[in-house]
Amino acid sequence: MALSTEYRALRERAGIVDRSARGRLTLTGADRRAYLQGLLSNDIEALAPGAGCYATYLTPQGRMIADLRVFETGGRLLVDLEGSRAAAVAARWTQFVFSEDVQISNDSDATAQIGVYGPLSAQVVSHALAALGTGQGSELEDALRTLPLYGNRSWEVSGTSIIVLSSDDIGVRGFDLVVPSSQKATILAMVQQFGGTLVGAAAADACRVEGGRPLFGVDMTEDTIPLEAGIEDRAISLTKGCYVGQEVIIRVLHRGHGRVARRLVGMMFEPGAPVPTSGDKIATAEREIGSITSAADSPTLGRPVALGYVHRDYAAPGSAVTVGTSPGTVAPLPFVPIDSAAGTMNVDE
Repeated sequence: MALSTEYRALRERAGIVDRSARGRLTLTGADRRAYLQGLLSNDIEALAPGAGCYATYLTPQGRMIADLRVFETGGRLLVDLEGSRAAAVAARWTQFVFSEDVQISNDSDATAQIGVYGPLSAQVVSHALAALGTGQGSELEDALRTLPLYGNRSWEVSGTSIIVLSSDDIGVRGFDLVVPSSQKATILAMVQQFGGTLVGAAAADACRVEGGRPLFGVDMTEDTIPLEAGIEDRAISLTKGCYVGQEVIIRVLHRGHGRVARRLVGMMFEPGAPVPTSGDKIATAEREIGSITSAADSPTLGRPVALGYVHRDYAAPGSAVTVGTSPGTVAPLPFVPIDSAAGTMNVDE
């Protein structure tokens, strides 16, 4: 399928993105929230059933081990993270358990993750869920439309667990469906039946870059401090108690006034300019100031856009930069607004 068709599905209708390569950990036990409260940067203890948050797991030096989404389903915590980090994080957390009532399992292989993103995602997902026997389509659609970001709902249908997570991970609002791996094909076909269009990695990544969403392993690594990546407003609570790496974060925020040596910024280039590639050097007239981490040719803006780290002195919007021979400008993120899901269509189309 043409990239433009897949991209339009995400921007105008409902695109299906296979996100099963991500990792999924499950924490059960009465102490599950209190246990993660001391490990992660956001306020996990404050999560009520059906709520979630974005967070980071840091080293004592304040550098990232992983970024995560944490969802309290009412009986367990579901932790979504980059797939290559799941086994190591699960092993480390298990090692730290002493007398706490908490059990940790890595369910990455046992489950699948089907993303449905775009303005019609609530309608498509609700019709698929109704067909599976979870309730009335109109009631489900209303429930999904009002679900806040990182909110979640769970159903048990004929012994099959279905968890729906509200998400904007790819720069577009939508949902992730976490289901048993054995049921992936059935549920994927159901979502397609009610209007979802399969979307490849290129279209999803174009939306992610347009939305200014950094990806761990690409735009963030184990050398990254969250403040450099600009995710502190989403990932860090300034009112919770201690967590691993907090001392460094607080020192930079309060003593250093949030100043870090480099910043992740967005950059826009002229229409028709070549799309930068990861690792390309960013320069000014005076010197080299950083490098590209992600880039895409934005169909919405009609020009290449990119994410990359630059020296803090050149991070202000409007700063002139050059990548190769292409002049560009530092631009505010997101390039394209991350809108809430809305819209209607004939599901038989």
